[in-house]
Amino acid sequence: MHAPHPPTTAHAARLILTLSLAATVGLGIGRFAYALVLPDMRDSLHWSYSAAGFLNTVNAAGYLIGALLTSQMIRRFGWSATVRGGTLAALASLALCAVTGNFVALSLARLAAGVGAAASFVAGGALAAQIAQSRPERADFLLSLYYAAPGIGILASGLIAPFTLQVFGAGSWWIVWWALTALSAVMAVPLLLTPIASKANIAGGSQARFAIGPVAIYLTGYFLFGAGYIAYMTFMIAYVRDLGGGASAQAAFWCLIGVSAFVTPWVWRGVLALDRGGLSTAIILAVNAIGAALPIFGHSVAWLAVSAVVFGVAFFAVVGSTTAFIRFNYPPVAWPAGIAAMTISFGIGQTLGPIVVGAITDALGSLTYALNVSAATLALGALAAACQGKLRRGQ
Repeated sequence: MHAPHPPTTAHAARLILTLSLAATVGLGIGRFAYALVLPDMRDSLHWSYSAAGFLNTVNAAGYLIGALLTSQMIRRFGWSATVRGGTLAALASLALCAVTGNFVALSLARLAAGVGAAASFVAGGALAAQIAQSRPERADFLLSLYYAAPGIGILASGLIAPFTLQVFGAGSWWIVWWALTALSAVMAVPLLLTPIASKANIAGGSQARFAIGPVAIYLTGYFLFGAGYIAYMTFMIAYVRDLGGGASAQAAFWCLIGVSAFVTPWVWRGVLALDRGGLSTAIILAVNAIGAALPIFGHSVAWLAVSAVVFGVAFFAVVGSTTAFIRFNYPPVAWPAGIAAMTISFGIGQTLGPIVVGAITDALGSLTYALNVSAATLALGALAAACQGKLRRGQ
């Protein structure tokens, strides 16, 4: 973002909050709200847990594809068109989910949602970073506004979906999709109308090589995070419902995860400042694993609420810890390649996670096993990250 004078902090914050609507729609609603509708869709459309998990697997595959193609999209269409086009693709996919119960069509809609969410989130994040850099004394605060955006989508969908299902009854999943489409359309309006410009050249700068070997164990940990977190986020609402939790319990659980996004920067500020290899990521992933494991040991409302808060606070911080790892261990010229490697590793993990856990649940007959697998996968990810040392100069 270039202007004759640097924007004021308030103006920069408004621009970043506008950009963050792309993440609210594409991720907070487009990706994660599916978990709220999954139980009713599975019952009404007679799916197995493997089939239900596949729709999040194909969404994650779309996200991976979109993340890999974003730089090409920016080169061809420009920054603002990529952000807006990705958001419109996510919006169209929500509407498609509302008009059909055909599994192939729904799979294509979820794939498109993933591609659109990745394009808008990555391009929007780069623009937000440029805007934040214009106010270096408040850059961390300004960027936190952007990365808290998925939590807003989670919170909003948690307030809408369970009560819509309660009012309209079984089989009303398509009404929920329409309600989420309408909400997303309203949220997208400021993004579509606000001028967004950047003269940054994505092709500029050196394309530094990124060696996988020195960070293979760390990439493995991030892969396991991708596989583990998405299982929890896909099936946990179904688990709450199976325990007898009604609309209020489901809404409260989901909203607690969303609200956790807003305290993440303060909770983990000291941990993210640690320049000790994979230690920061290991600590946060261990807390994430504890949050995922808590429902195994108790089913009370309070216990499930603690699980949502503990999981949510850590969940939103893991991506930040990997960015900090790259920043501490590599020169700026290597950051794009490093972040790309992290994105690929994470994307593969979250693509495989839902369908594998769904197949395990079908085979063993209980969602409890999904939680066990999710928690164990996150714990293994923490262990792998802990084994990553600080890179020596030259690595």
